[in-house]
Amino acid sequence: MPKRGKQYRAMSPIFDRNKTYSASEGVSLLKKACYAKFDETVEVSINLGVNPRHADQMVRGAVVFPNGLGKEVRVLVFAKGDKENEAKDAGADFVGGLEYVAKIQDEGWFGFDKVIATPDMMGVIGRIARILGPRGLMPNPKVGTVTFDVSEAVRQMKAGRAEFRVDKAGILHVPIGKKSFDDALLVGNLEALMEVVMRLKPSTSKGVYVKRITLSSTMGPGIYLDTNALISQIA
Repeated sequence: MPKRGKQYRAMSPIFDRNKTYSASEGVSLLKKACYAKFDETVEVSINLGVNPRHADQMVRGAVVFPNGLGKEVRVLVFAKGDKENEAKDAGADFVGGLEYVAKIQDEGWFGFDKVIATPDMMGVIGRIARILGPRGLMPNPKVGTVTFDVSEAVRQMKAGRAEFRVDKAGILHVPIGKKSFDDALLVGNLEALMEVVMRLKPSTSKGVYVKRITLSSTMGPGIYLDTNALISQIA
């Protein structure tokens, strides 16, 4: 039998690993089971009943959290003309075109967290698609990062917007805030995420769509949530 660490043993009496909890109970227990000294990120893992190998069952989208994510987001916008000024006025950290393509391509610069582009700039960005793509930074119209409404896109990024995509195992991994958030704020973000996930259910998905929801922190254990109760709560 494997020997468990001190922190693991200390967490064992806090919650039952074989039980499911409501969203509010789960958040409360998660905080009690956190032992790291830094402000951990709280993440939700959602096991979906889809087959990502089929294009018509790919679940991908974005959610703007009502309570933010507790982190500063640096936004790079590829735009020109009036749209460049619009992006700056909305609070974008970096706005431009070819100069930033060269900076990324030649200098390996990545002083940003999100990238937004107007459709007429996609030809320019195509030169660095192989650099941005693997890092999940390539703008995509499906998640709203290729748009002429750059002011709204920038505001959403700054407010706390997260993109997600189901992995090969059919699981979504999405951060919903920080351990220091009030319980109600984390629950609110979780409900906002689930509303979007439920709307994205593929019509070809058969059987149970949401199989399991697990709440965890960066260094903490996974806590199973009552899937049916949470879905009913947002219905």
